[in-house]
Amino acid sequence: MTEPTAAVSTRGLTKRYGSTPALHGIDLDIPRGLVFGVIGPNGAGKTTTMRLLLDIIRPTAGEVRVLGKAPRAGSAALRRRIGYLPGELHLASRVRGRELLAHYAEISGPVRRGAAEDLADRLDLDLSRPARSLSKGNKQKLGLIQAFMHEPELLVLDEPTSGLDPLVQQEFHGMLRDAKAAGQTVFLSSHVLSEVQQTADQVAILREGRIVKQATVAELRETALRRVRVVVEESQVPRARAVLARVPGLEELTTRLDREGAVALMAVLNSHVDAFVKAVATLDVIDVTIEEPDLEEAVLGFYGEDEVR
Repeated sequence: MTEPTAAVSTRGLTKRYGSTPALHGIDLDIPRGLVFGVIGPNGAGKTTTMRLLLDIIRPTAGEVRVLGKAPRAGSAALRRRIGYLPGELHLASRVRGRELLAHYAEISGPVRRGAAEDLADRLDLDLSRPARSLSKGNKQKLGLIQAFMHEPELLVLDEPTSGLDPLVQQEFHGMLRDAKAAGQTVFLSSHVLSEVQQTADQVAILREGRIVKQATVAELRETALRRVRVVVEESQVPRARAVLARVPGLEELTTRLDREGAVALMAVLNSHVDAFVKAVATLDVIDVTIEEPDLEEAVLGFYGEDEVR
């Protein structure tokens, strides 16, 4: 196992349900104070991993440490240091939101006076309403409040923005930034690639119970495809094609009339941005565009496009 400063460490973490494998020897090291995202389609193993960290289910094989302790041995004292939002939140209680949060506070440990109300204001949630009368989005807000309100060392959030409208999602992203600034660690799962891109420092991509890639968001974006466009005078097209053809990682070079007397050369660049820029600098260009890659471009390389959506 890794040094005790890690918030989460696993080695060979494996889970099978009978003869059906759910996780195949997952190795994770999540330093404290980071937002760590796990991406994958349904069935990839995201929820299983989170439940193993919380001792909701037990591993078939392998080791796991959460905040320096084995979940099974950590018992209630460890769980009070963690805030958890399950992927399937069931709130059928007749009691009002405020009373339900008071109940959770008794379980989770000390909650700073006014913390729940402050979070409710941020998320625009009326705590006077019975929990079971709330919409899916408002139930999700209540779940977020109970996870955040005791300011835990580790937040484990399974699909946290499910059911939230875009404005509330942005407020949630602000809550993540505040948690990170306070030194808390966040472990969140999502199949929404843009959400992880906006919030995570590091990302693990899960497919069929295996980690197929682990990297920082910046590293993933560097591996993503960039679409580039160079506009030159029509007479310069042969030379421009010859120069660009020598750029490593440049593929699918095509041309299109941009306007009278000018032609656009378009291509896909999968690496070597510096070489592309140096090559373009030798040309007489009218315009150059390099699209900023996003995380989706990188992740689709590990999945069929339909799997991630």
